[in-house]
Amino acid sequence: VIIGRKGASVNVLRSKLQDMTQKKVKIDVREITKPELDPTLVAESIAEQLERRISWKRAMKQAVQKTMKAGGNGVMITVAGRLGGSDMGRVDTVREGRIPRHTLRAAIEYGTAEANTTYGVIGVKVWVYLGEILPGEEYHAHLTIEAQ
Repeated sequence: VIIGRKGASVNVLRSKLQDMTQKKVKIDVREITKPELDPTLVAESIAEQLERRISWKRAMKQAVQKTMKAGGNGVMITVAGRLGGSDMGRVDTVREGRIPRHTLRAAIEYGTAEANTTYGVIGVKVWVYLGEILPGEEYHAHLTIEAQ
């Protein structure tokens, strides 16, 4: 999204950063093949929707459905703050699938974001369960692919 097609604007971005900092800048580009399985991106998406005054229940349910459809084994989303502009802060959580937080070999990704609304800050936390890491295997986050 930031870089554009085939990394066209990487050199432009690098030159602008070098002009601003007066130092040599190296940019490491990582492609996210399935953004629905990246909890940070899911949390930022929900926070952006909350800032646009979309219902928090609808935003959370849609994000859970998209993540489960993309291949996640489980998802849990928590939003906390002055939901709907109420005077008292609340916490709301939506879960679907499995999120075994006490299992050490579970590959659970975690991400957070904040939505700055007119009422105050609403925090968003997202857990995505991707499966289990079997003994003898190395865990590689299969969400990102490094491009050299």
